[in-house]
Amino acid sequence: MAKRGKVLIDRERCKGCLLCVRACPMKVLTVDTEANDGGSYPTKVAYGEKCIACGNCFEVCPDVCIEVYELEEGEA
Repeated sequence: MAKRGKVLIDRERCKGCLLCVRACPMKVLTVDTEANDGGSYPTKVAYGEKCIACGNCFEVCPDVCIEVYELEEGEA
């Protein structure tokens, strides 16, 4: 069975550079339609169920506002 993951994004720290969106091989992330308090449109998790916990989004984030967790079987 393939790895499953969970992505958490601190939307207030995210400046909306979208590097993580481009780095995700599973197309889990997208741009949010609501601005954060800083006026940026941050990244949001659109298809969390597709996450494979590869960590690409975490690695490319210049603002360190992404956390990636590998889920155990049966965990949501």
